[in-house]
Amino acid sequence: MPAGTNDSEPEPRQSDAEGTTVKRRLSLVRDAAPDAGAGPDEAPEADSVPMAGSVPGEAGEGAPVDERVAALRRAAAAGRRWRAARLTGCTALLAIALTAGAIAVGNVRDDTTAVAAAPGPVSPAVLAGADLGGTVSSLQAHLRAQPRDFTAWATLGLAYVEQARVQGDPSRYPQAAKALDRSLELRRNNDQALAGRAALAAARHDFSDALTYADRALKQNPYSERALATRVDALVELGRYADAEKAADTADTRRPGIPVFTRYAYVHELRGDVRTAREVLERALEAASAPGDVAYVATELGRLAWNQGDHKGALTHYARALGADEDYLPALEGRARAQAASGDTGAAIRGLEDVVARAPLPGPLVALGELYEARGDDGDRARAADQYALVDAWTALARAGGMNADLDTALAAADHGDAGSALRAARAEYARRHTVHTADALAWALHVNGRDGEALRYAREATATGYHNAAFLYHRGVIEQAAGRTGDARTSLTAALELNPGFSPLGARAARKALEATK
Repeated sequence: MPAGTNDSEPEPRQSDAEGTTVKRRLSLVRDAAPDAGAGPDEAPEADSVPMAGSVPGEAGEGAPVDERVAALRRAAAAGRRWRAARLTGCTALLAIALTAGAIAVGNVRDDTTAVAAAPGPVSPAVLAGADLGGTVSSLQAHLRAQPRDFTAWATLGLAYVEQARVQGDPSRYPQAAKALDRSLELRRNNDQALAGRAALAAARHDFSDALTYADRALKQNPYSERALATRVDALVELGRYADAEKAADTADTRRPGIPVFTRYAYVHELRGDVRTAREVLERALEAASAPGDVAYVATELGRLAWNQGDHKGALTHYARALGADEDYLPALEGRARAQAASGDTGAAIRGLEDVVARAPLPGPLVALGELYEARGDDGDRARAADQYALVDAWTALARAGGMNADLDTALAAADHGDAGSALRAARAEYARRHTVHTADALAWALHVNGRDGEALRYAREATATGYHNAAFLYHRGVIEQAAGRTGDARTSLTAALELNPGFSPLGARAARKALEATK
């Protein structure tokens, strides 16, 4: 769910949950049953802004296709062939295309299903069908006939935002910006385009702009679900957790439903209230009926269970999600992580290979690389290096599409790249926003650069809200150990392994080794 750690997940359609606030649902459940215990605790351009009659993404209308980037997209869609070639040829292709700085906006046919990695404010109408590429094509055809339809331009912009997330292709973001700007040219301050602009800013990790646009949209329409949801996201990712909780309460009052419920749950999880987070998601799952809604909420329950070390429970939730939608990538990724934590490395590797073949995003690429390293068979070190190289290539593409990728860079480079680059990126991101994730990234980057005295402050900040995260506790413990605080290190490392003993193939191994050294 955190936009800072991974890209935003498509929103479900409004479900039967609409009309009953999450607070009311929790009150009814808690009043009806005694407390049975909480259980284990647990988001280069086209030549010009498209004018009337010129639809972004259409060849022959002022948007020539750059062949190198078209090749990049074909390569990204052919992930299984990457594995056969050990990915190195594709890495070179990515690097060549990215340094060219040109983004294709041609008539590339997108046939992937609308799935991605954590929640984000996307129009439910855009996601109503499985074929997002078909939705885009239909909108383009409509706008050729009705070029002054500002609502369709706003919807097309949101569809491009979603394509970027679904396909791990940030080159769609400039197209989204042009479509949304066209909508605002046709109807000044229309709330659909303002909310779309907020969604785009959040997807690019520009959370200050996301908050500004969400507030502007809500001034026009206080009940805009997309703007209400994005406002919560932006406040969370700016580290304003108390304000985010108030925003979630407001959203719950105005537009109760699954998109709001999942955010309400995450805000409580970040503040250490796992019981409420779990109960909210369980109520949301009970209300879900459409397959997309079931997959979305069940995946969030799986992520929450995995984060608390309940790997068996996580696998159960992911199975339910995949029963609703067998191609739902967040559930496939989550299941692979849970399989790895449960010791089924082979299934985990096969699962993550499938995920990165469809959407080569930093999170699953790093996870797959670490599984290769942990397995240690002949050639696995080279396979792991290929995954980390693709993270670098994706980061360059993200920046070319106007996305801030400093947090992704810091996290990946600290463990699998250049320590200096990790620290520069972490400092830059922390200067923009103070969250538990940016504090943890800065702490770890300082540690790998040998600056543990300075790192300790940020490691403590990352764990100060009560958020249950084994990786954060592991980082804090290693930093405490390096700073000579052996007793504190033992406490933090023990807590990490007790919370989630399989939080990372390499990290958990290193945590056990570090813990032994404190005895």
